[in-house]
Amino acid sequence: MTIGIIGAGNIGQAVAKRLASAGIPASIANNRGPSSLSSIVQNLGAGITAAEIKVAAKADIVFLAVPWAVHAEAVAGLAPWDGRVVIDAMNAASVGPEGFRPFDLGGRSSSQVVADRLTGARVVKAFNTLPAAALASDPHADGGRRMLFVSGDDAPAKQEVAHLIDRLGFVAIDLGDFEMGRRLQEFPGGPFAGINVVQFP
Repeated sequence: MTIGIIGAGNIGQAVAKRLASAGIPASIANNRGPSSLSSIVQNLGAGITAAEIKVAAKADIVFLAVPWAVHAEAVAGLAPWDGRVVIDAMNAASVGPEGFRPFDLGGRSSSQVVADRLTGARVVKAFNTLPAAALASDPHADGGRRMLFVSGDDAPAKQEVAHLIDRLGFVAIDLGDFEMGRRLQEFPGGPFAGINVVQFP
């Protein structure tokens, strides 16, 4: 299994750190090219390499972790997805003078919008609820494990993502389909967005 990360901001770097800590190699990419990531990659851990977006996008599992406003541009012109898994780690919101403001998606879930744009991809919503600092830290906390919420319309794809989440040390909680994910885990508004929940044995 190969893993690619599109987006080298706080969330993309947090995911890369957790993968490196678990001994799972991955490529990470941004819109400025691999050379712009040389200093960042040095701090992410062994096994994390800088790549072009088109290379990261060819992985078996691809994290999409860019600001929502530029996600369409980030994935434009990429090769067919051919059933590969895309983890939507984004939140469809922007920050303004009045705080976080959601984009108007006409009542649709952001992941459904992503799935419609990435023809052939199996999209799963995950890794979007924890703040970057919590996501990057040890998932084992106070004798338990941090939860990551998962939603999507493709059950086998969710199982693949849940397996990866378990390998990283987190607990995967399946919320259901995209619509349920919209109600529960999308930020802002979802009751599970932005909270750090620990499951104890």
